[in-house]
Amino acid sequence: MSTLAAAGDLRAAEAALEVAWEQLHSGPWHSVLPIWRDAYSMACLRVAGFSYAAGEFSEAIRVLDMGLIMGGLALRKDLESAIDKATAKASAVTVSDQGAEAQCRVVPREFNDAEVLPALPMKSLSSNIVSKRSALSMEEFLCDYFLSGCPVVISECMAHWPARTKWNDMDYLKRIAGYRTVPVEIVFYAVECLRDLKTGKVENILQIEELRKDILIPDYCFTGGGELKSLNAWFGPAGTVTPLHHDPHHNILAQVVGRKYVRLYRATLSEELYPYNESMLKNSSQVDLDSMDVNKFPKVHDLEFMDCILEEGEMLYIPPKWWHYVRSLTKSLSVSFWWSDSGSSEGS
Repeated sequence: MSTLAAAGDLRAAEAALEVAWEQLHSGPWHSVLPIWRDAYSMACLRVAGFSYAAGEFSEAIRVLDMGLIMGGLALRKDLESAIDKATAKASAVTVSDQGAEAQCRVVPREFNDAEVLPALPMKSLSSNIVSKRSALSMEEFLCDYFLSGCPVVISECMAHWPARTKWNDMDYLKRIAGYRTVPVEIVFYAVECLRDLKTGKVENILQIEELRKDILIPDYCFTGGGELKSLNAWFGPAGTVTPLHHDPHHNILAQVVGRKYVRLYRATLSEELYPYNESMLKNSSQVDLDSMDVNKFPKVHDLEFMDCILEEGEMLYIPPKWWHYVRSLTKSLSVSFWWSDSGSSEGS
C-alpha cells in the first residue's frame, strides 16, 4: 500500500513539475510570474527527493540543478543544501577509475594561431592591437580607460586566484562539477565533457559554489560606483566561437585557462555592423566574420577594429556597447564580470 502511495506522490510531483515547466515557457522570460519560478523550484525539490530516496543521486542532482537554473530565489538555499547532500552521496558511490575515465574522456582538438586566425577574411592581427598594461592601478584604469571608454588588456592581476592553478586540473573540475548540470550554448565544435555535456559552450558554471570560491571579483569592477550585474564562467575547446555582438554593461573578461583571440569594434560603428532588427537579437550582428559575405555586408570589410590575443592570466576590459568577436585558440576557461556605473542608464 505504501509503495502505491509513494508512486502516486511521485506522479503528482512530476505533474506539478511539468505544469510549472510549461508556465516558464509560456512567453518571454521576463514576463513569467515569479510564483511559477518558485513553484518550479518546489517541484524540483519534491521530484529530486524521490530520486534521492531511490539511490539515484546523479538524477537527483540533475533535477535540483534545473531548479537552480530555471527556478526562483525563494528556495535557492534549499536547492543548494539538497545538492550538497546528493553530491556527497554520489561521490561516495564506488566507481572504478577506468569506468569514470571512459565516461568523461577528454579528447580536445587543439588549434594553433596559424590554423585559427586565417579563418577570418580580414587583416589579423590588426595594426590597432589593444594596449596591454601590467598591474594597472585603479586610478590609471579610471583615467586612462574607463572614462575614455577604451579597451585594455591587464596582466599580472590574477596570480592570487585559486582558479589559476585549480582550473588547469581536469580531475579537479570533474570531481567538483562532474555531477552537475549547467546551461549550454551550442557552438561549432564539440566541447570536452565534465560528465553528461556532449556539445556546446558551457555557461554559468559559477552556479557551483566550490568553483565560485576559486575566483575573486576584480577591484576594477567597482569603478564608477555602480554594482555587479552578472558573473559567468565559460568553458570550451579550441575553436569555440562567440559571434560578433555587444553587451550593455562594462565587462572584464578574465582568461583563467588557455588563450583567446578577441576582435573589437567601437560602439559608434553599430549601423555598419548590420545588427538584427528583432528586439531579442538587436545586440548581435548579422555578419559572420568567419565566412563574410562582402556583397551582402559591404560596409564591414574596411571598418577599423582593435584586436588582441588574450593570454592565460590576463584580463580584457570591454566598454559598454563595444562589439566583440571571440575565438578560443586552445581549451579555454574564462570568467566575465559585468557591472554598471552609478550614472548608467544601460538596458538589460
